[in-house]
Formats: sequence, C-alpha cells, structure tokens
Amino acid sequence: MTDTITADPMMRTAKFGLGAVVRHRIYPFRGVVFDVDPVFDNTEEWWLAIPEEVRPRKDQPFYHLLAENSESEYVAYVSEQNLVSDTSGEALRHAGIAEVFDLDAEGFYRVRDSHPN
Repeated sequence: MTDTITADPMMRTAKFGLGAVVRHRIYPFRGVVFDVDPVFDNTEEWWLAIPEEVRPRKDQPFYHLLAENSESEYVAYVSEQNLVSDTSGEALRHAGIAEVFDLDAEGFYRVRDSHPN
C-alpha cells in the first residue's frame, strides 16, 4: 500500500531551513534556525501581545531561533515575513548552538547527528 501525502494549499514552503543564519527585518537581533512551524503554533496570548501594526499573519512559516542581540542570548519565535538572510559572515555566540549544530568546513551550521553509528 502506498501512502499519499496531500499538501494543504494554504501552507507555503519555508524559506529558511535548519541551520540558516537570519536576522530580524525590524529589530536588531539575529540567530540560527533550529525548528520551523509551517504555520503559527504559539499561544493566542503571545500573538495578541504583539502591537497590531506589526503583528504578523498566522498563515506563514514561523521559526524557532537561537537568537542574540548585543546584550543577550535567547530563544525567539519569528514569522517568515520578519526575517531576512544574514550574510554578514559574523560568528554567532549563542551558547546553545554547540548543543544543536556543528559548523562545517564551509562555515554552515549542520544539525548534529544525535545517533552516531
């Protein structure tokens, strides 16, 4: 028997993959993607806390980031419309990166193999 996967026409393909280095379009922070939700998957309270004039649509990918700004490191949840690729080449310092990613020879973040052979 063959399984058939039908795609929801409302879902878009995520622009950024795991390990992508991104920065926020408005706010001064950047980070590396460690998970992606195809559509908004946080609390309504979280969404309503965003000022209405900058509140993102829910029908787009949302990214979990190991994020940092000039003062701190944290986890951020950001809509695709508010992210752009970070092409600065600057190293990220977030302490959680080493737990999730390896940096390959080309300088890209690759998800660590959690089950070595």
